[in-house]
Amino acid sequence: MDSIMKEFEHLVVKLEAIKSATDNFSDTKIIGKGGFGNVYEGELSQPRRKTKVAFKRLDRKHGQGNPEFWKEVMMLSCYTHENLISLLGYCNEGGEMILVYEHASNGSLDRHLSSTNLTWTQRIRICHDAAKGLRYLHEDKGNHHRVLHRDIKSSNILLDENWKAKVSDMGLAKVGPANQYTFLITDIVGTFGYIDPMYLRMGFLTKESDVYSFGVVLFEVLCGRLCFDYSNAHSWNIVHIWKQKYEENKLDEVMLKDDLMQALDQSSLEIFSEIAYQCLQESREKRPKMSDVVEKLEIALKTQEHVDLTPKKYREIVKAVVPPLIYRSVEELKVLLSKGVLLNGGKTAKLHNPMFEEYQEIVKAASQFLVYESLVELKEILSKGVHLDGYKTWFSLNEKGEHSHMISIKDCLIPNEDLPSRYESHCWSRFPAGLYQTNNKGFKTRVKTQLLSPAITYTVNLVLHCSSYCDQAYVDLKYRLSGESTTSTVYLANERREDWLYTAELYQFTSDGSIVDLEIIFENSGTNIVGVEGIMFQPLEIVEDPMLEDDKLSSDTEKSTMEKNHFSCLGKWFQCNNDTAQDDTPQEVYYVAIVQPTNAVSPVYRKL
Repeated sequence: MDSIMKEFEHLVVKLEAIKSATDNFSDTKIIGKGGFGNVYEGELSQPRRKTKVAFKRLDRKHGQGNPEFWKEVMMLSCYTHENLISLLGYCNEGGEMILVYEHASNGSLDRHLSSTNLTWTQRIRICHDAAKGLRYLHEDKGNHHRVLHRDIKSSNILLDENWKAKVSDMGLAKVGPANQYTFLITDIVGTFGYIDPMYLRMGFLTKESDVYSFGVVLFEVLCGRLCFDYSNAHSWNIVHIWKQKYEENKLDEVMLKDDLMQALDQSSLEIFSEIAYQCLQESREKRPKMSDVVEKLEIALKTQEHVDLTPKKYREIVKAVVPPLIYRSVEELKVLLSKGVLLNGGKTAKLHNPMFEEYQEIVKAASQFLVYESLVELKEILSKGVHLDGYKTWFSLNEKGEHSHMISIKDCLIPNEDLPSRYESHCWSRFPAGLYQTNNKGFKTRVKTQLLSPAITYTVNLVLHCSSYCDQAYVDLKYRLSGESTTSTVYLANERREDWLYTAELYQFTSDGSIVDLEIIFENSGTNIVGVEGIMFQPLEIVEDPMLEDDKLSSDTEKSTMEKNHFSCLGKWFQCNNDTAQDDTPQEVYYVAIVQPTNAVSPVYRKL
């Protein structure tokens, strides 16, 4: 046990901090209850800010204890995924055992089953998210092991502020060999109504036991209620009724219906209900793998999204189009119709709305389905940022409408055959791939973008995670452009405004709107760099600094100096000038190369 505690000591949270955050475990802070105990919400003080978190406090009278506690710590530390709840810390002090999680502000799925505020698209997406989390647990992680959850149910699927689903409660999970179909266990655990009947009768546990439980959750979402019914102080499992209604083609008698909700598309219903029914097969051999469940739910989701996204005035046109239209957003539909489509009877329909043309390529490449009815709404969405190209890049607009574009390190890293690439999921990363682990080795990247605004000066930044907790972090990162012999060094990285990641500015250039194609070689892994998220192209922000007033050159002198210092290639970037700043308060002055459209380089000095 001491070795386990030492391994995870970086996750330790003091009991005093937890009591302060929960008002000494006040009932007003309780946001949930379960087999482990009460769950409280509160703000935990971090080095630079307060973070809203959830505290799960062990209550041994519920039957769980030390083994489940430490298993949860180990599982959530070893297995991380965007659709698994993240463990932020734990407390084992003063007789208390408490787990600290990321806060899922929308609570657990079971609380929303009957809600008419959730659209069918949201419901299917939640199931799709949860299925991806469970698929990750079942996959071989390269160590010939898989994780069996053993307690999949709607109350163990948590929803964040964006309604993204995350599988939680790993206290009962069991690790087993990936190449072994079944193994015998002595204890049968889980929750009434969700437990695989074969597991309950025979005591044999397989990954298909989780699949059965997930099938129950799918039917709960479809029918808008829990899988058991209470009457006369007794609880009755109604899963067999749902299976019977499916077999009799009478699902409409039990599924959730409300006049306020957009109707569930028939094709989507058929795909969703079929995979849910397959999960509940008595024979384990007939149950699908979680990878198959994910695939089917994705099809059902896309089908329903088309229905939700298609404005009423276009629905008759879309139904009549031959062959069927494939689109991911209203804007894509409008683009297709603007080109003309063939309808039944040889007629054509055409729609044109030129005000969206500027962002047409962005909308087409969006990984999410963007819903908007005006250019103002579209710009508002883009100002918050959207994923493009299958969640490989990130695009956003600043207040001036200038484009920013970030490329995931996984999409621009040049593989090293001698050193396999390794990534770790991170709660602050914008990308599912997470952060690249450098293993204290240099690395190479090739990054392309054609989404930059013309005639704008851009900074090229490496986005990274540091072990530092300051506004600026010392990184001492050496790099050069492919084909160049001169090595440059960036010494400081600045904290990114919206999270705890940092940006290290490499160089600047003025965009002419054409494709930018750069191959950058990082000769070392830097200092204090924990992981790398990607490379970001960001419009240069001009910040007036009164400290520079005394150092400004006259306009004539500056012009003369810059004219004499043009180069034919990218010269030295961020080279530290040790001969400058000799005043009483020494400041490091960094040299930044600004690339002009002619490939000439003009030196500009900035104090940091």
